[in-house]
Amino acid sequence: MARLSKKTPSVCTDNPLSKSEVNRKITLMREILDSSFGPNGRLKQIHNNVGGHVLTTSTSSSLLQAFYSSEPLLKLINASILNHVSRFSDCGLYVGILCLSLIKHVQESDLRPSVAISMNKHLLELCTSYLKHEDCNCKVTIDLGSCRSLVTLARSVISSKPGSMLTEKEKQHIGTLTVHAFLLTVPDGETSDTVRLGRTVMVAMEGQSVLDSAVFHGLLVDVPDVLLHSIHAERITLRPGPFRLALFSVSLSGDLSALGKGSLEVPSGAPDPEDVVLEQLLGLGEQVVNNQVDVFMCQRVIHPVLQQYLRKHGVLVIERLGIALIDPIVQMTGAQAVASYQTPISPEAYGQVKGICVRTVGPRILLHLLPPEEPASTICTMVVCHRNETMLNELKSAIQKAEHVLRLTLRDPVALLGGGCTETLLAAYCRNKGTSEAMDASSSMGVSRSEYLLGLHAFCLSLESVALALDHDGGTSLIDLTHAHCWYIPSGQAPQSGTLPLVETSQWGNEAPPTCGCGIVERRTRPEQGMGLEWTLLNCRYPPFTPTPLVGDATSAPQPRVLDSFTAKFNALQVAVETANLILGIRFIIQDVN
Repeated sequence: MARLSKKTPSVCTDNPLSKSEVNRKITLMREILDSSFGPNGRLKQIHNNVGGHVLTTSTSSSLLQAFYSSEPLLKLINASILNHVSRFSDCGLYVGILCLSLIKHVQESDLRPSVAISMNKHLLELCTSYLKHEDCNCKVTIDLGSCRSLVTLARSVISSKPGSMLTEKEKQHIGTLTVHAFLLTVPDGETSDTVRLGRTVMVAMEGQSVLDSAVFHGLLVDVPDVLLHSIHAERITLRPGPFRLALFSVSLSGDLSALGKGSLEVPSGAPDPEDVVLEQLLGLGEQVVNNQVDVFMCQRVIHPVLQQYLRKHGVLVIERLGIALIDPIVQMTGAQAVASYQTPISPEAYGQVKGICVRTVGPRILLHLLPPEEPASTICTMVVCHRNETMLNELKSAIQKAEHVLRLTLRDPVALLGGGCTETLLAAYCRNKGTSEAMDASSSMGVSRSEYLLGLHAFCLSLESVALALDHDGGTSLIDLTHAHCWYIPSGQAPQSGTLPLVETSQWGNEAPPTCGCGIVERRTRPEQGMGLEWTLLNCRYPPFTPTPLVGDATSAPQPRVLDSFTAKFNALQVAVETANLILGIRFIIQDVN
């Protein structure tokens, strides 16, 4: 019997945020997330010490799933971000950067945690109320009858994933294809209250140009070339549809191992079990032929004898579909995935396809199943091409996130200005509103006016830190004092004086960017927008002001160049502040080290 050691007492850490090692790890995590943020974010390589696959990425889901830390506070932040990403697919880095910035600026302000938590809650409510208001300057209405804003939204999501390594032309192409595929998954003429969206099936193709990517209505199935060029396939593809289809999710290989583990005793003189199974399979094939089935599909393997029998009778046989294609086939064809071959097939289990053809996409030849007209199909296939495996995987992930964002927009057709402008607008709004109401608000919250203003400044700096994180090349970030939009000046083009309180447009000349981060405010403003703009450096103290909304004809006004998902960012804002409050409120950490 092994000697039993005495149980070690649990380790109790008092006020963990005061520990230098904890703060060092939090700072390191913030630097990792900051440097990965935005379309110019720096890529990270993830691998283990013993070698193996190396992952190159800048997306929050990939980074944080590989991010291991023994520090409980970082585990909590990590779990909050991943939970948000699992629900909304976007704004994961936003959650992390804002959360960690709030913790940092509260610590630097020397505010009591209880005061900081109360202030964060109050200002979060101020932000969410403003974002929900109809007159919010951050929001843009998405016209679902026009593809322009949808393409802008999809392109913004895809551009924020620099691991895809796309050119501007490729970003536009992929953004357009993503919207095209999304629209194909939205059913037409739906009259019920519940609308079931379709699905986009991706076919990855490595080694091809991104511009070779395409969208097809229906399903593209990868099958062996020998099948596509066989006489049996030609009989089907040359005939006019529709075609009856049978789908099986059970193995039809006739292998007895599918029955499970254990031994099988066969009495002397009894028929061979394999012969019995094969007879059942052939009986199934006879029923399929009698029911005039044209396409026979199976998720797993089909016995060669059954395949030969079916093809002899003019049935197109497709095996090894894989589980990922079963649901799309069921949804597109109306078939039922049959899970047994011992019982007769119900007539309701058969599906239908309108037609079948062979398509050549790059070096591959695929079987194209055309959807029937009834029921209305909402399944499409997107062939995604890229130059190598790493970029292809990042591109697939970006497209999936963009499609999810478009689905969220379908439910709530609004978006937020991107490029850091939403963050600077919120910061300016909170600073102006909070300063004007400081006396009454601080009294109602039970804090002093100075503490209130410190908490307000820390919260606004944290919002502006998200906008600052978009620049990775040492440029200068500004906020204009009229519309409160964010402006980025590349490194080497800004004046060397770092203490400019206010900068007139005439002083910048041609060095100032033509538009703000989202592209909706121009440097040379139109007469209806008022006089010329003036800027101040971002993330410094400036006089409170009310952001002026843009006015003028919507048809002639500049369109946003960058848009963010309203639903995803709205939830990200709440998660970031609530997680920061949770971290700030932790007084003890008790760890069982046994």
